[in-house]
Amino acid sequence: MCGWRHDFHLHPELGFKEHRTAENVADLLEEFGIQIHRGIGGTGIVGILQSGDGTRSIGLRADMDALPITESGTCEYRSQHDGVMHACGHDGHTSMLLGAAKYLADSGNFNGKIVFIFQPNEEHGLGAPAMIKDGLFEQFEVDDVYGIHNIPGMPIGSFAMRSGAITASESLFEINIKAQGGHAALPHMGVDAIIVATEIVQSLQTIVSRKLNPSLNGVVSVTEFITDGSRNILPGSAILRGDARALSHQVNETIEARMRQIVEGVSLAHGVSAEVQYETVFPSVINSPAPVLAAQQAASEVVGSAAVDADCEPKLFSEDFAHLAAAKPGCFVLMGNGTQGENARPLHSSDYDFNDEALTVGSSFWVQLVEQQLSKSAV
Repeated sequence: MCGWRHDFHLHPELGFKEHRTAENVADLLEEFGIQIHRGIGGTGIVGILQSGDGTRSIGLRADMDALPITESGTCEYRSQHDGVMHACGHDGHTSMLLGAAKYLADSGNFNGKIVFIFQPNEEHGLGAPAMIKDGLFEQFEVDDVYGIHNIPGMPIGSFAMRSGAITASESLFEINIKAQGGHAALPHMGVDAIIVATEIVQSLQTIVSRKLNPSLNGVVSVTEFITDGSRNILPGSAILRGDARALSHQVNETIEARMRQIVEGVSLAHGVSAEVQYETVFPSVINSPAPVLAAQQAASEVVGSAAVDADCEPKLFSEDFAHLAAAKPGCFVLMGNGTQGENARPLHSSDYDFNDEALTVGSSFWVQLVEQQLSKSAV
């Protein structure tokens, strides 16, 4: 597994461009004796492994894509592709699932069907919808589906999960303001777009602080402020772009509605026009109770119940596993990546690295989950 991961890390590929990665995954699965299906949702790979006559089936998902980041770490398997690196651990996720696939193909210690899902383009939230649209669950029926993500700063040999929302939705917004530019010395003859946009930025902060129930979670961040102004020219237009997070559909709807209300009100007060574009690119991952219980039991068998948090705090990052968990009962599991050095660097950092010690922990979890859910002794 270390060898596979280091090779993936050396040769990272962006979403829907994971051609080398997908081929290597497919070749390995074929070598293990697993039936493969290429090109599901673009560069996605699906492996099918049946043992016995059991009718239950389980889906296990790993993501394959990298990020457009220049690696600053100094490991011997440092990225060979300038401006692209595995800064989120998908190289590890893929290798863990391959390790479990090899073990399960060799042992056959289960009764039913495993659907190994190697997914492209998680980072932009497009891979899971593409695979589903391409007939993932029509061609390969599963009773439930599971995914794992490593968490830097969380101890090796620990797991966390929860029923309900475990990751947030992500919505991207853009606000276009059309005012009246003019000379910097004659502001009264126009409407300064910076003043209007600044008032909107300030007012957006009241959505979470004053418009949401304090017991609910939400984040609204303006990340870009662009105008057509210059040294002595007041801008006539401004563009605000940003990111909003929520742990429920209701909160996400509230954020959008309040944003539109604020933009309309501020624009009306200044006599200008403004448009709001609001697109939810990642829904919230909603874990189902039964798969969460199954994941808790499997993790406890692998690392002990004391190292498993079955009611962890939700995370405000986003994951396109949300689409899989909306289509089938599912559980998204968090796994420790370590608390020191590059293994504790934040995800998407240029000096982050997946912890090789986590490979056996994660693959053992996958094996235990399969043997538990597709037990030969189950009636």
